[in-house]
Amino acid sequence: MSERIAKFMARSGVCSRRQAEEFIRQKRVTVNGEVVESPAFNVNGDEKILFDGEKLPQKEQTRMWLYYKPVGLVTSHRDEKDRPTVFDNLPNNMPRVISIGRLDLNSEGLLLLTNNGELSRKLELPSNAWVRRYKVRVHGFVDVDKLKSLQKGTVIDGVTYGSVKVDIESTQGTNTWLLVTLTEGKNREIRKVMKSVGLEVSRLIRLSYGPFQLGNLKKGEVREVSAKVLHEQLGAKFEL
Repeated sequence: MSERIAKFMARSGVCSRRQAEEFIRQKRVTVNGEVVESPAFNVNGDEKILFDGEKLPQKEQTRMWLYYKPVGLVTSHRDEKDRPTVFDNLPNNMPRVISIGRLDLNSEGLLLLTNNGELSRKLELPSNAWVRRYKVRVHGFVDVDKLKSLQKGTVIDGVTYGSVKVDIESTQGTNTWLLVTLTEGKNREIRKVMKSVGLEVSRLIRLSYGPFQLGNLKKGEVREVSAKVLHEQLGAKFEL
């Protein structure tokens, strides 16, 4: 059965599908000695496929890890500002992995990692409507009605944000801890939405992503999801 070469590369774990498409545009991929001109090129796996002159790794069994990302790390394999990255700080015995979604530099908490680039792409799709839960500390005057209004969605600087559910956990002076639940997870969404109701985020911790929980992970700790749990949670829907 043939498939798009970008998808084939992602399934090998060498990169995500988006990255593969970019590598192809950069003419870094060859099939049977010919440079591939388009990400729409189909392969069946029997061809000699090279990326930067090297064979793609054999497709491995899909694996996933839970990682407590600390503040101060960029969720990127390379950073143009040469800041420390998540992938520079993983244990040496980890295989090459890709993040499922991102956490910005100043955010912490649960980050999912996988060796399957195609799975990463699928789990990031908004159509999955996977719930993300965050514990968020904000500074400022909390207007309960404004927080409730976020459940209807909002538009900020021309960008539409979906429903954001906010529950107040505790308040001390002008600092309040919130439990925030959403399904989209756009770039810096929580910080922007909170700013729109007059609140400044001073700490943001992701507690869960879909069925996977931060639990008792410590900062910087990595824990692999068992194959049994992975197949129970993802197997049927994502063809693992």
